[in-house]
Amino acid sequence: MSKILIRGAKVLGGEPQDVLIDGETIAEVGTGLSDEGAQVVEAAGKVLLPGLVDLHTHLREPGREDSETVLTGTRAAASGGFTAVFAMANTFPVADTAGVVEQVWRLGREHGYCDVQPIGAVTVGLEGRKLAELGAMHESVAGVTVFSDDGKCVDDAVIMRRALEYVKAFGGVVAQHAQEPRLTEGAQMNEGVVSAELGLGGWPAVAEESIIARDVLLAEHVGSRVHICHLSTAGSVEIVRWAKSRGIDVTAEVTPHHLLLTDEMVRTYNPVYKVNPPLRTERDVMALREALADGTIDIVATDHAPHPHEDKDCEWAAAAMGMVGLETALSVVQETMVDTGLLTWTGVAERMSFKPAQIGQAKGHGRPVSAGEPANLTLVDTEYRGSVDPAGFASRSRNTPYEGRELPGRVTHTWLRGKATLVDGKLT
Repeated sequence: MSKILIRGAKVLGGEPQDVLIDGETIAEVGTGLSDEGAQVVEAAGKVLLPGLVDLHTHLREPGREDSETVLTGTRAAASGGFTAVFAMANTFPVADTAGVVEQVWRLGREHGYCDVQPIGAVTVGLEGRKLAELGAMHESVAGVTVFSDDGKCVDDAVIMRRALEYVKAFGGVVAQHAQEPRLTEGAQMNEGVVSAELGLGGWPAVAEESIIARDVLLAEHVGSRVHICHLSTAGSVEIVRWAKSRGIDVTAEVTPHHLLLTDEMVRTYNPVYKVNPPLRTERDVMALREALADGTIDIVATDHAPHPHEDKDCEWAAAAMGMVGLETALSVVQETMVDTGLLTWTGVAERMSFKPAQIGQAKGHGRPVSAGEPANLTLVDTEYRGSVDPAGFASRSRNTPYEGRELPGRVTHTWLRGKATLVDGKLT
């Protein structure tokens, strides 16, 4: 059936409306719309949002299919309300050539649970020594516009400058993993009171802040765009705020886990809390929330980082860094930003759909819920509360920090160009 009538949904949290989907497009938005010839989805009390867009996802394929595949990762994305994800380049082989990014792009098209836009590596092999084939990746069928060595920092200032100059020619953006490597050698968690008490190597805030300061100045000098991945400290917020006030073309993201969790969690020595950048202090968390609310931080990005059981179920020092996040992201944002009054649902749509789509140039995504627009949508039961059970995840990995934790909200339906990928909480 090509017609779907979503009846009585609160569009972007506003007054109840009906939304009629015809084929791949939103045909009409209003009240009292006819359901003739349409499949009806009763949505009273639920919030309808544009399909979410994640600018920072690790799908692991090719090379680490034991952690995740494009299929399982996009199924997880659809479960979380996402209709488009940007896949990071730290695969095996690294996505530093047109051939590899095209492979990832085609896998995304083939599986169809959400659109997959590859992110190209900035440097060959993520080694930080030589620029990758930026132009060839952009000109490929994948049309890469975002480049990142995420997982590693482009710490050489000359290489970073050249990358910014190169992508400027076609309107691309360099997404920086801000971590000064010498300042974080042997680091295991945030440097502070907790690390001192636990005797774990400290990861100082300045290791992030110094790279961000350098890169916004380089972006200003070159006249190019820079995006800051997973910003995590109050000091980083102030640097980005200063850069924006100066007119520098910088955007920044925050992860859901950095909006909720603190370094106090590390006292459990549970490696599920080991992440890069590390969980910071309560002061940092509050600064990140305020910055997301006032627009200093532009978007929420999951940094979905799946790992197999054996890479996390071990002693802290040996454990891999990272958490899965696609299936819990919207719930965490509801708890930290909406239920606290810091954001409206319109604000959530701005930070989890409109703006990430704009930064990454995701065509057809991050569009208004109005007639004539692509039917990329997600429906959320915001009144729901339930405990997180990773056994029910669509992701191949289970390394979530929220197991057993009660979170609000549940995505019930996701539509990708009018096709239901999630119905009543179940993947199609």
